[in-house]
Amino acid sequence: MFYQLHHIVSPEYLKKEYGENFSYPLHMHQCFELAIVLEGEMTFNINGKAYTLGGGEAVFIFPNQLHSLSSVKSKHMLFIFSPKIVQSFTAKYSGMIPETAKFSLPPYLISALNEISDADSIIAIKGFLYSAAAEFEAATKFQNAYSDNEDLLMRIFGFIDKNYRTECSLMEAARALGYDNAYISRYFKRLTGMSYNSYVNICRLNHASYLLKNSDYSILE
Repeated sequence: MFYQLHHIVSPEYLKKEYGENFSYPLHMHQCFELAIVLEGEMTFNINGKAYTLGGGEAVFIFPNQLHSLSSVKSKHMLFIFSPKIVQSFTAKYSGMIPETAKFSLPPYLISALNEISDADSIIAIKGFLYSAAAEFEAATKFQNAYSDNEDLLMRIFGFIDKNYRTECSLMEAARALGYDNAYISRYFKRLTGMSYNSYVNICRLNHASYLLKNSDYSILE
């Protein structure tokens, strides 16, 4: 498993790509991921659950969910985008994950997503991604992502997600999770490839960038 550092970026980060007969190992990142199978069959493993998708089917992967994908013969379209792009959806389901990641998209929406390009306005792109999120919301239920029985890494991400705007030190995280702070530090670095404090600072910088673009706060504030 590895953490994709290059997807920890600006509040309006969006990457669209296509793949054919594509496989990718277990990984995680800080973005949403929408994968749509156009032809053939693909298998996704998300937080230990396997989903097999055919043409017209999709998965909606939440930030910091472990996932991999594999295929022998298929074509797919993939969107990786900042949670800030669908801020209302992100806020509504903060601290939660879907019970199932698999759903279907109507043909008109697949066609619209297929036509998205860098030349489109961010408002138009947000509209299509919100439409996909709405289809997903209607197709599944959501549950608490960070129960006491969850993997420790997920619990650390949950603590940071809830506290990065206030007190979020390594010592506070260790105390809240019931572990030694040196153990938390080594564990987090080993699994993500970055230090705990670096990840917290990235979360704070991303949030600050979002506020500068979308609020009346001054740089000093």
